[in-house]
Amino acid sequence: MNYKNFYLLSLLALVLASAYPLYMGVVTLGSYLQNGSIDVADYYKYIIPYTPISIALIASVALLPLIFKLFKRYTLPVVSVLGTVVFFASELGFEQIKVIEGYVEMPLESWQLSLCMATPEVLRSIGEPIYAANNPAFKLHFYLIAIVIILAVLNVIYGFSKMIREQDFSNKRPLIAQAVSAALFIGLCLLACFTAFYRNGTLNISPLSALLMSGFFTVFGITVGIYCGSIFYGQSKLLAKILPGLIASLTTLIMYIGELELMDGVLFNYGKGFLFEPIEAIPFSVTDLVIILVSGVITYIVMQRLDDLGKTE
Repeated sequence: MNYKNFYLLSLLALVLASAYPLYMGVVTLGSYLQNGSIDVADYYKYIIPYTPISIALIASVALLPLIFKLFKRYTLPVVSVLGTVVFFASELGFEQIKVIEGYVEMPLESWQLSLCMATPEVLRSIGEPIYAANNPAFKLHFYLIAIVIILAVLNVIYGFSKMIREQDFSNKRPLIAQAVSAALFIGLCLLACFTAFYRNGTLNISPLSALLMSGFFTVFGITVGIYCGSIFYGQSKLLAKILPGLIASLTTLIMYIGELELMDGVLFNYGKGFLFEPIEAIPFSVTDLVIILVSGVITYIVMQRLDDLGKTE
């Protein structure tokens, strides 16, 4: 496959994958421009951050050939900054939209928070969303997830584009690993949107919910770790393996801290017993600490394995 075909296929794939988020954005903006606000019946859940993510990715990839031409070796940082800027511009624009339910009016971001706090089980039991004032921790939580998705996807598309342009496939393995981790992470994000990981409205969650949530935290860290590892692939052990592992664990820890802020200093209980109880003065359990550590260990193992495979060629 030549570069032009790969570019067009990548752009087409993004447009097709973004069809529903873009549709949500068009309908929401149309209703807003017509009425000055959005009725709850016309509001699409999770329009933020997924519509801004889609806009950012499509705009960035559409401009990728031009950025290649102008910035050459600095293409990845430039397109990454562009994607981030477009995301925040779109996100902050959508956040200004008001959602109306009867006589209650709130920013779209607060409505989104309400829907996230009210799991499907809670909504079924009470019959209506739980209204909540906007929480900055909620916004940072979504921003962090969105930026990771944007950076990972752009890293994959840029990486393969560069390989095809230069006919140098030495970095194909870490890019494939990045594509797999990004796809898995996006899949978990979508699953969370539709199921809230089957949480039941209490801190004591089921084994299935615990498995999905711990998997989400772990894959989130691994995705960021592999992103770092793909950039430093082929360099020293410290940069190509140890640093990505540390960054993966740090990323998972940051997500945990965000959850703590969002939930007023408490975390979901993955089970019963000392392994799942907070350790003395800190809010983390042994299980939480293991999850944080495992994301780094898996990242290290993946990068080590990729290096070993590369040496056998």
